[in-house]
Amino acid sequence: MKVRTSSVGETRQVGVALASVLAPGDVVALSGELGTGKTALAQGVASGLGITDRVVSPTFVIVREYGGPTPLAHVDVYRLSHLQELYDLGFDEVIDDTRVVLVEWADRVTPLLPDDRIDVFLQRGAAEEDREIEIVARGRWLGRNAALSTVLQPFEAD
Repeated sequence: MKVRTSSVGETRQVGVALASVLAPGDVVALSGELGTGKTALAQGVASGLGITDRVVSPTFVIVREYGGPTPLAHVDVYRLSHLQELYDLGFDEVIDDTRVVLVEWADRVTPLLPDDRIDVFLQRGAAEEDREIEIVARGRWLGRNAALSTVLQPFEAD
């Protein structure tokens, strides 16, 4: 499914919509160049999960955890040079059924991600604030694709 946004606020709203179908144990893999809205989308997901803390990019700490009605682990692998570093940080313990996990720069660690996930690819659109977002359901998410399509329908690209 492809959606379009024309502002940071709309990108956050896509995250809020996405959060409405997420549950503990779900993994969302975010990919895109610098400045394409990965953190804005993560902020929307956090808001949609009922998290009131300010969500910032975890680039320098790798993993930020947020408590809320549905807890969130926000992982940023931008600064890692080897897949082994993610193992060493205990990434396999972060992915469990107690929280939703968002992974920024996920395309760098695809072999370590579970098969059951949502892949989100963000890229710039024609205008400066425009974003084109492709969302791909994988594994058990294929069975939940109808719910995903329903909540994202207001943002769907023509």
